Amino acid sequence: MKFIFRLSAFSSLLFFISFCASAQFMADVEFDIIKTGYNKIQVSGTEGTRFNVNVVDGENGNFDNKASFAYRLRAGYRFNNRHNVFGLFAPLKISYNGNFDKPTRFYEENFLPLVDTKVNYQFNSYRLTYRYDFVVTDKVRLGAGLTGKIRDAYIEVEQNGLSSKKTDLGIVPLINIYASVNATDKIGFLLEGDGLASPQGRAFDFELAAFYRIAEDTNLRFGYRILEGGSDIDEVYNFTLVNYGLMGFSYNF
Repeated sequence: MKFIFRLSAFSSLLFFISFCASAQFMADVEFDIIKTGYNKIQVSGTEGTRFNVNVVDGENGNFDNKASFAYRLRAGYRFNNRHNVFGLFAPLKISYNGNFDKPTRFYEENFLPLVDTKVNYQFNSYRLTYRYDFVVTDKVRLGAGLTGKIRDAYIEVEQNGLSSKKTDLGIVPLINIYASVNATDKIGFLLEGDGLASPQGRAFDFELAAFYRIAEDTNLRFGYRILEGGSDIDEVYNFTLVNYGLMGFSYNF
């Protein structure tokens, strides 16, 4: 029995060593300048008053829409040159200051028009992705996979000491796609993201970027990201578009 146990442990150790030898680990950090395209809110979706915290649209709201900052962290590994597993932490919090055009019902409270109001919007995302690269050449890599996303979100309205906050924690399945093209040994282009739509709502998060190889294991990239989606159910109506200007660093080891 001891021999069998030792043999199993030794075999497991050999498998782990061989796996690590064939795997390529990756770490990525992204810095973003973000600006809201629209953020349409109604809580509840049947009894609340709809408003848009985007001064361009002016739908029951006169709120600022200044650029703000965000970041993302990702780590994972690639093994056998085709299988990819990685996790992502993508926090997002935006605050808007302004006022409503008319009396507004949000969740459990009523808010007055033409009174200084603050709207806090959080949409933190935790994701775990598996992707298989079905095309791998010196110039092109194409892949697709599945992402499990945990959504940690809330919307809060504050006015003269009165506040109302609607929280939301849920799990969402998404489809992941990836495409990269090497234009030269140093320069390339990348399209990557997660997305899925259903009758109740949708979620899309895609990046289009150009990258430059600073060193053999280090990439610098600049590009654009679009985050769009929301849900239309009895509990809440919310659809948001956020535009990202991004700069990212990736390190493989």
